[in-house]
Amino acid sequence: MIELRELTKRYGEKTAVDGLTFSVRPGVVTGFLGPNGAGKSTTMRLMIGLDSPTHGDVRIDGEHYDRMREPLHSIGALLEAKGVHGGRTAYNHLLCMAQSNGIPERRVGEVLEMVGLQDVARKRPKGFSLGMGQRLGIAGALLGDPRILMFDEPVNGLDPEGIHWIRTLMQHLAREGRTVFVSSHLMSEMAQTAQHLIVIGQGRLLADTSMNQFIAENSRTYVRLRTPEPERARDVLLEAGHRPVTAEDGSLEVEGARAATLGELAAERRLVLHELSEQRASLEEAFMRLTAGSVEYHAHDLPEGSAGGPGEAASGEPGEAASGEPGAAGAPAPAWGENWRKGQGR
Repeated sequence: MIELRELTKRYGEKTAVDGLTFSVRPGVVTGFLGPNGAGKSTTMRLMIGLDSPTHGDVRIDGEHYDRMREPLHSIGALLEAKGVHGGRTAYNHLLCMAQSNGIPERRVGEVLEMVGLQDVARKRPKGFSLGMGQRLGIAGALLGDPRILMFDEPVNGLDPEGIHWIRTLMQHLAREGRTVFVSSHLMSEMAQTAQHLIVIGQGRLLADTSMNQFIAENSRTYVRLRTPEPERARDVLLEAGHRPVTAEDGSLEVEGARAATLGELAAERRLVLHELSEQRASLEEAFMRLTAGSVEYHAHDLPEGSAGGPGEAASGEPGEAASGEPGAAGAPAPAWGENWRKGQGR
């Protein structure tokens, strides 16, 4: 178990983590969510002693990380996939980690095979792709067969097979009773992987709840009906005490009712239905709604009919890529760099 109590980290006048108190329990995959700049990476660094808190406390199975003699037996972490010595082979990188924590050498070969890197074990990681680097980082996290595992953006650079593999691995580890804590910006992947969520914004705790409860509390759920008799259907629903709303496509949306109840009502009144379905928001929609007031970095849409190449944002600020559609008259978008060259008189 990971336990945080009033954990706070300040850098000068900037508060990156602000009084966080929560626990990460064993037996489930716990997702760690927040907008860019929310303090997720800082929090995870504080958990394993890479930063020192300004105030508060964090414990790993009741101990401070820096007091553990062989921490890889207790917690394995992937925070930075490229944080390896580029001159060592993948095998020797893991061997050094193993020797520093009293882990037998045979375990190095086991984890390399587990993550699919046995064929490149004698190659240097500086030539690895991002996905291969991720796999090596995951191997390092698994090296000590720890009871607690922590991953920051573990699917970055992985292909579909790799994403499915790490998702299945995390769920398997949780079913074994281990504590699994994972941070990611990929909401669709998190929705398939995690059962519990910790959400922060601007360093503060916004939610500590189950996945289902989080979506239910932060999104709109309704039943959609499509019928060739929309006006009559609306009258039937109003008479039964419901408050239908007509959507842009002509369907009716009813909140606070079960699909089965509305289906029985339609059958009783001999109302023909072409669709009767419960609509639930995605994790992404629920997350966007909860964190709307905590987003530190906002992107902006391009004005209609304009276009910009890489590095030319709608706001005119460098470094933010943007894309646009051809203008209303169907004129093609300027080639990359064209607007910049015009601005330079070229």
